[in-house]
This record gives sequence, structure tokens and C-alpha cells, in this order.
Amino acid sequence: MNDFVLVSVKLLIGFLALIAIINLSGKGNLSPTSASDQIQNYVLGGIIGGVIYNRNIRILEYLMILFIWLALVLCFKWIKTHNVRAKQILDGKALIIINDGKINIENCKKAGLSAHDVAFRLRTNNIYSVTKVKRAIVEQNGQFIIITYGEENPKFPLITDGQLQGDILGIIGKTEEWLLEEMKKRGFNQYSEIFLGEYVNGTLVFVSY
Repeated sequence: MNDFVLVSVKLLIGFLALIAIINLSGKGNLSPTSASDQIQNYVLGGIIGGVIYNRNIRILEYLMILFIWLALVLCFKWIKTHNVRAKQILDGKALIIINDGKINIENCKKAGLSAHDVAFRLRTNNIYSVTKVKRAIVEQNGQFIIITYGEENPKFPLITDGQLQGDILGIIGKTEEWLLEEMKKRGFNQYSEIFLGEYVNGTLVFVSY
């Protein structure tokens, strides 16, 4: 098999593998919302790009590498779906960096933000003083959400994929005992029965599996 044909075959396999991995692991890879999603794309691109022009790597070895990577991606996806703590470690979580006009320096450090970074983000949103900010949040993908006084606070889900988001309970000033009692009133005994649970305008809204 000459070099041109070999490169063409590897390129075709890489193209099909990319489509397969995106379809199997979820469409989120098309628009990454977390560090792990972004890394998956980078590594896959590196695997395909590094193998295509390497004549020492045969087709079978190429397929095995892609299969191992797909297995790792699906494994991490399963772990993140079924374990909130693992998801927070792998993807991070939303951090409140400004609350009622006061900067949370510890959360700024966790997000890797300097005072200059915070001021720059505010200026790009036409805000020139932290005292005008009711709440500013850094999402897990690094996106800034800024709420000024008079605007509605963003709503974060209490339960996602059958897992409790404990830190959100603290934000809304409720306890886990209260949530479990409200769940029982709606016929739910475990978090695993709920696909999505929201607290909207003082009311719990549950979407079951």
C-alpha cells in the first residue's frame, strides 16, 4: 500500500471515528461546556493528526488506539453522570465571585482570576464598579454571568441526572431534609427517580425519568 493510499485510508477512518465518538458520547462535544469535553476534542484531534502521517503505525493499531480512546470517553461520561463529586472534580463547578457588590476572593483564586481579570470582565459588560453587581458567577466553561441590581437571579437546578446539587441548597437557604420531605409529597423517594429538579419562584418543579 503506497503512502498516499495509506494516508487516505487513515484519514477516512479518523473522519468516521470522529462522527462515531461524537454520536456515542453526546452532541455536547460539538460545543464543549467543560474542560473535559474540550480535552476530549483536543486529544482525538491529536491522535488522528499524529497517526495519519506516521507510516510505522498500521491500520489495526490505529483502530485499537481509537477504540481505547472511545472506551475512556464513555467511561468518564458515565462517571460524571452518576457521581456529582467526580463531575465537579473533572469539570469544575460554577463559582460566585461577586455577591451583593462584594468580591469573594477565595472563589476568584479557585477560578484563577486576578483583580485585573474581574475588572476587565465587568468593563466588557459596561459595568465600572463591583458595587453595581448583585451577583457575578463563573460557569464551569469559564463564561461570566453578571446580574446587576433589579435583574432576576439565575436559576440553578437542585437535582440533575438523579444527583443532588448540595451547594445549591445553601444558596436558596434550604436543607436536604426539607427537599426530601417535599419530594415525598410528590411521590419521589430517591434522587435517582428525578431527571431534573428545579426551584423556581419558591416552587419545586420535578421532571422524572
